[in-house]
Amino acid sequence: MQKSDQGPRPQLASVSDPLTFRHPVREDGQAVHDLIDSCEALDDNSLYCNYLQCTHFASTCMLAELNGEIVGWVSAYRPPEEPEALFVWQVAVAEAARGRRLARRLIANLLTSESCAGVERLKTTITPDNTSSWRMFEGVADEFDATISDKVWLCGDEHFSGDHDSEHMLTIAPIETGETTAADTDDVPEQTTAKAA
Repeated sequence: MQKSDQGPRPQLASVSDPLTFRHPVREDGQAVHDLIDSCEALDDNSLYCNYLQCTHFASTCMLAELNGEIVGWVSAYRPPEEPEALFVWQVAVAEAARGRRLARRLIANLLTSESCAGVERLKTTITPDNTSSWRMFEGVADEFDATISDKVWLCGDEHFSGDHDSEHMLTIAPIETGETTAADTDDVPEQTTAKAA
């Protein structure tokens, strides 16, 4: 994969871009829940789960606002036994914010935040037919001049009794957060889902 021209670290906002990026707070839980619910491709989580993400896991989650409304969300965490990795759980983009290259920008802003210092690789799980997620994470790998490896992590027949497609574990590495312009690039037109069991 080719690397884009190096530039400054992704910024939370620019003069010409009304989008702003920040970590969530407890009061964002309902809005995050509603955003995920509006994205048909995403698995629903309980509202309580979203409140936990906006509090206990706030430092490894990121949201985007447009004119004061939450239009983008990425939830992630650093696995306790693998702290040098960032596992992306879900990415959601509202219809009003599509076409703004938002999915990768959310991930880039998260990766360059203080809470992700020391992250060396990005991980997520995707089903084989989720082409928008594959394309988006391939773009993330390209922006970080990284490579992708994947393997079946949860087998549809063995782990889901045939009721769910297999989940492939993607690993993007190496991640060097000081050398990316990914906040300015994203070509996913709708919502993206990266689902964890």
